[in-house]
Amino acid sequence: MIEKEKIQKLISTYGKNDKDSGGISVQIAILTEKINDLSEHMKTHRKDFSSRRGLLRLLARRKKLLAYLKDHDYGSFIKIGKDIKR
Repeated sequence: MIEKEKIQKLISTYGKNDKDSGGISVQIAILTEKINDLSEHMKTHRKDFSSRRGLLRLLARRKKLLAYLKDHDYGSFIKIGKDIKR
């Protein structure tokens, strides 16, 4: 799990204001952080299939959000693509 301070930092970085936790860019940033956390978990626990399923669901959700962002706001898509490491 990621800490609340880290989530607040992501919201302030990618959101329009400090209360904008539902923006597409913020959602993608938070999902990426969760994906990175689960990826580290999967490196040590290779047979944890329930966590693997959760990781695949997060990846699919992020992929859909990125496709939406690409179609509706290409400038933000380029910016978030440079900022977030895959």
